[in-house]
Amino acid sequence: MSYPYEWCFHQLKKAAVFHLDLQIEALEHDLVFSDASAYNVQFIGHNPVFIDILSLRSYQEGEFWTGHQQFCEQFLNPLLLRHLFGTAHNAWYRGNMDGIPTQEFSKLLKFRHCLSWNILTNVKMLASLQQSSLEKQTDELKTLNTRKLSKNGYKSILGNLRDWIKKLEPRGERKTTWSDYAEDNSYSSDEAAKKTGFIARFAGEVKPALLVDMGCNTGAFSKAALENGAGHVIGFDFDTLAVEAAYLRARDNKLPLLPLQMDAVNPSPAQGWLLKERQNLETRLKADALIGLAFLHHLVIGKNIPLDEAVYWLTAFAPQGVIEFVPKSDPMITRMLALREDIFPDYTIENFRKILEAQGRIVREETVSASGRTLFHYVRNS
Repeated sequence: MSYPYEWCFHQLKKAAVFHLDLQIEALEHDLVFSDASAYNVQFIGHNPVFIDILSLRSYQEGEFWTGHQQFCEQFLNPLLLRHLFGTAHNAWYRGNMDGIPTQEFSKLLKFRHCLSWNILTNVKMLASLQQSSLEKQTDELKTLNTRKLSKNGYKSILGNLRDWIKKLEPRGERKTTWSDYAEDNSYSSDEAAKKTGFIARFAGEVKPALLVDMGCNTGAFSKAALENGAGHVIGFDFDTLAVEAAYLRARDNKLPLLPLQMDAVNPSPAQGWLLKERQNLETRLKADALIGLAFLHHLVIGKNIPLDEAVYWLTAFAPQGVIEFVPKSDPMITRMLALREDIFPDYTIENFRKILEAQGRIVREETVSASGRTLFHYVRNS
């Protein structure tokens, strides 16, 4: 189970087009959907699936698309936020589960934006209609409710919106520290090959039906796991552009990989009525195996998380896995500590090994770099 505020731009775009294609197909059979919720779409790997068949109902001649506002707020506005302004939708969307309100988003638009007919009709005019509906008397609203829309007009709205969304692309795509990490990292190609080989061996031995890749970056090691025995992979990374790259890798290579945006120290919480409408990460995520490569030090050194707590948190997701320990001698940590005080005396490989052994058994460890990067295959105590 994943949520729209965990998806990257291209996942949300894929889900939006998929949703509109379903609505167009349903209308051909005199059926419509009672809503247009993004939460009715889930992903299996890179492919979207629809999970709310009960929202289908019979088409009523002359009716308007009642889900238009919801679609715009849960699909279109988040996409436009990235398309027009280069800002990812994830934080705003998570803060408001119903999406990005049209009236709020409309305030961000400049005159030049409204020269687009699609933006004018689906954002600016829709915001004006919402505002006027608040100001109109009940009788006036009843009069508006008697207006009719032809079936062809209904289909035209859906089709035009779909064709427009297909053309949307994220603005200002740029390299970030982590989206470009796989191509510009602090270890050699030989060391990368050793890591790939370790993961391939692990996946071949364990053959997990579901593997979690914490700090998946662009999905290179997820791909290695999938090619050597893993059934499906769910990857997590806080860098939205890295998640974009991982999703495109999954799509282009037809991999059963679902990358999601997540900050490990601020993961998706339980939300909604009684905190039950949207589940937190720990409730949703139960895997057969985990890999966490070049991840642990970002929690400990980067976010000041105690080493033992970081290890306990990681090992709780799956009964066995691979965790990489990056020592302070590594260029990456040297750079991280260059402008701050080293307040991490317990961040040593000896202490890490002790903490991991308290959680279970170390099956194998291998040093893969000259700086001392070491991979640990562990099996957690039952």
